[in-house]
This record gives sequence, structure tokens and C-alpha cells, in this order.
Amino acid sequence: MVARLIDEDPEQAYAYSRIALRLASRVAAVREAAGFAAYANQKYAEAIAEFRAAKRMTGSVELWPVIADCERGLGRPERALAMAGEPEVQKLDKAGQVEMRLVAAGARRDMDQLDAAIVTLQSPELASNSVQPWTARLRYAYADALLAAGREDEAREWFAKTLEADKDGATDASDRLAELDGVEFVDASAEDSDADSDSDVDADVEVDDEFDDEDEDDEDDEDDDDPEVVAAERASDQAEYYDEDDDEYEGDADVDVTDEIVVLDEDDDRREAGVRDDG
Repeated sequence: MVARLIDEDPEQAYAYSRIALRLASRVAAVREAAGFAAYANQKYAEAIAEFRAAKRMTGSVELWPVIADCERGLGRPERALAMAGEPEVQKLDKAGQVEMRLVAAGARRDMDQLDAAIVTLQSPELASNSVQPWTARLRYAYADALLAAGREDEAREWFAKTLEADKDGATDASDRLAELDGVEFVDASAEDSDADSDSDVDADVEVDDEFDDEDEDDEDDEDDDDPEVVAAERASDQAEYYDEDDDEYEGDADVDVTDEIVVLDEDDDRREAGVRDDG
């Protein structure tokens, strides 16, 4: 259920993930799904806690890139870069290593190191003519970094290459190309709608003050340390009844809720789409 809703209704997916956690917190797949639901709602501290719990349970490093990207989301790009140099990266498969490269390049850009970001993305995977699931996103990130560095001609070339690889329209490379070429698209229906609504511009609109700062409460207010991550992990550990010292579980027997939970498959494009794109 979480996987089905995470793209179209991330808030509802998050709500389902909290229910699943209450019922089967000791199932690694549930912790991973909860992590992606929190990630989709920009609850990065909570996402890190769930991803780390899943990693402890499975011993797998496949979530390493998305954990690093959560560090970026919390405003700590230097930690993401440090993770890019850890031994865990060498244990990732090719797709995971490309994701880690994308995260590292994004961290460089977060730190205004554009040239370093460009160099980070230069790799055999970028130069290859073979189209893989990650090819369009890798080329797009490279084109966007080139454009940010003021290298428009090269950026246009790579946006065009992105478009060649992007069969599913996962990026807006076509729009970026049109923008570079000075092409403007006019939505006639939108203009007609605007004209019809000109007479209503003086209509009264009431806005409740109590909602002014509501969205801000959902954002992570993080400083250089990570007390929120620590707090989230503490809550996460209590939920799973997991003792890291002896790897044994305490409490009641597991509850099987797999009938209602759709687990993200290792090869699912959704996981590759989990890591945030820049640009």
C-alpha cells in the first residue's frame, strides 16, 4: 500500500507506514518502506532512523546513498560527502554506485563547488553510449551542473543526450532544451481563463492565521548536530523492540501484515527515483 501511494499521495503513504510500523516494526521491509514514506514527505531525520533500522536488520548497504541524501536534506552536505568515501560504497552494485555519485555531486553543489560537482559526475557510466535505468538522470545532472557553471553550449549538448535516453519522460530535458533555444510555450486556455477572471480580482479571500506556519512545523529545523535524528532513532528502536547488543528481539511475537504492504523491489525504478535530483 505504501509503495502504491508514495508517488501520487505521499502523505497518505506516510500515514499507512505509521500504521504498519505499529503492527510489524520488526520487519525490515516495513522499516524500509516507512523510511521512503518519510523521505517523500521531507521528514529526513525520521527517514534516516528507519533506514538505519532496516540496515541493522538486514546487514545490507543498499540504502547507503539515500541515507546520505537525507543528510543533504538536513543541511549537512559535508556528511553526505564523507559517506561517499566510506567502504560501504564499494559494496554497492552499479546502480547504487551511480546513485552515490549523484548524491555526492549534489552535495558539492550544495557547498557551491560547481567545478567539483562536474568532475564528480564524469565517469565511465556518463561516457557510455549504453542506456541504463540511471543514464537519463546522470546525464541530466551533468547538464544541469554545466549550465549552473555557465557552460551553456556543453549543457545544451548534454540535455539533448538526456532526451535521447529519457524514454519515459522522467526528466524535463525537453523543456530545458527549449528554454536554452529561446522557445516559449503559450497556454491559450490559461490566457482565456486569466481574462475571464479579471473581473473577480477584487473578491475577498480569507486566510486563517493558524495555518500560516503549519507547513514550517513539518520541515526539519536542524543545526550542525543531529539531535532530531538521535531522537527519531530512539523512538524507532523502541518501536522495533530491538537490542543491538545481542541482536535479539524482545516483546510479543511478530505480526504479519504483508498482505497490505507492498515492498519496494531492489530493481524497482521507484528506488532509483528515491534519491533527489538536482536542477
